[in-house]
Amino acid sequence: MITDEIKEKIRKIVGPSHAIDSVVECFGYSYDSSFVSMSQENIPELVVRPGTTEEVANVMTIANEYGIPVTPRGTASGRTGGSIPVKSGISLSLERMKSIVELDEGNMMITVEAGVRTFDVYNFCAEKGLFYPPDPASWKYSTIGGNVGENAGGMRAVKYGVTSNYVMGLEVVKADGSVIHTGGKAIKNVTGYNLTQLFTGSEGTLGIITKVLLRLIPMPKARNTMQLMFPSLDAACNTIHRMLIAGVVPAAAELMDKISIQAVARHRNLDIHSAIEACIILEIDGESNVDLEKQAKQIQIIAHELQVSEVRIAASQQEVDEIWSIRRGLSSAIGAMAPNRFGEDISVPRDAFPKAVRHIQEISKKYDLTIAVYGHAGDGNIHPSVLCDLSQPEEDKKVHQAIDEIFDVALALGGTLSGEHGIGITKRSYIAKALGDEGVNTLKMIKQALDPKGILNPGKIW
Repeated sequence: MITDEIKEKIRKIVGPSHAIDSVVECFGYSYDSSFVSMSQENIPELVVRPGTTEEVANVMTIANEYGIPVTPRGTASGRTGGSIPVKSGISLSLERMKSIVELDEGNMMITVEAGVRTFDVYNFCAEKGLFYPPDPASWKYSTIGGNVGENAGGMRAVKYGVTSNYVMGLEVVKADGSVIHTGGKAIKNVTGYNLTQLFTGSEGTLGIITKVLLRLIPMPKARNTMQLMFPSLDAACNTIHRMLIAGVVPAAAELMDKISIQAVARHRNLDIHSAIEACIILEIDGESNVDLEKQAKQIQIIAHELQVSEVRIAASQQEVDEIWSIRRGLSSAIGAMAPNRFGEDISVPRDAFPKAVRHIQEISKKYDLTIAVYGHAGDGNIHPSVLCDLSQPEEDKKVHQAIDEIFDVALALGGTLSGEHGIGITKRSYIAKALGDEGVNTLKMIKQALDPKGILNPGKIW
């Protein structure tokens, strides 16, 4: 219970309008973009919106003193319940901390506050001819702090990697309110433990990330998009595998199965032939249009060897936008297919992608469930969407059995539970399967050392 006295102390730090206890307003901070069922405990007692690192530190000092649970929050675009309070307490929103602190063009690095949107970082850097590659599907509204907390991925991960590949340093407020700075602008840095990578992907359980130092790379000079349609899912998967083996590495390689394609076709009123079983959307980039033509030719040769049905190479920006609209509109199109949907996120070794997809199709038949399969085929990250109607008797049990088996498939193939969404609430019961008891115990020891009272994002990961 947060007393009026404690609330008043916090209001003196952040200002009266940034410490909210109205139930109606607090309700807006009780959910995210996941499929977690709501309960009364998800509504925070107090929503706090600090504007500076100093304010975050002072709020955490009070929370630590009184043992108040604190759930950090960006724009709540997460898919595993990471920003949902599970023990009420404080929802600490970093939405006001949205300054671009410094662009260091000489070192090709940028320092931003945690509340800056990913899309804004990309555009700000692009104006200077610099490139910040990570592009989670939510990049137009997700924040850098949230991306770092979840180690977000995105479509360009096949060539450019995920968020952690670009994080050079962090400013972090610890559970007791003390502030530390990790990493820095030096390219080589092996002084002590790698705390930067420890906090990256920690889902707000070890500290509150307030500033991020990101490395950048030169913006590719040429870029284009291709769309390939296949009569079989195996052929599509194998095309990507053969491309990578041949040394053709696209910036993005997105795969959609027939269910996904037809969902988009209905949603956007597109004419896609029913014989098409899979679609691949590729982004290729390079130093010149000659580079693009060479890559496109190699891709076409490989695709034709695997009986591709259609190859489309964008001839204008309008065509690029048309092709990508199929992928960008996919989530909402699939969501409209059934009353309920469980969107999952597994990651397997790249060469196991076709096998994983086949296993998911078998699970779909076994439980008589519609499971749309799409994902970042170039890096082995698969997003199975289990569609269902939970108002039907036995449906809930059947769905969770299917999800259990999907996770088992990922682990059996040498993969893991998540490629980019994190563990949060939805996957915590599976983490011992992935890491083993000793692995989980090691994580808990780190948590105990940094947050002995267990106030930071409690109830997440395990």
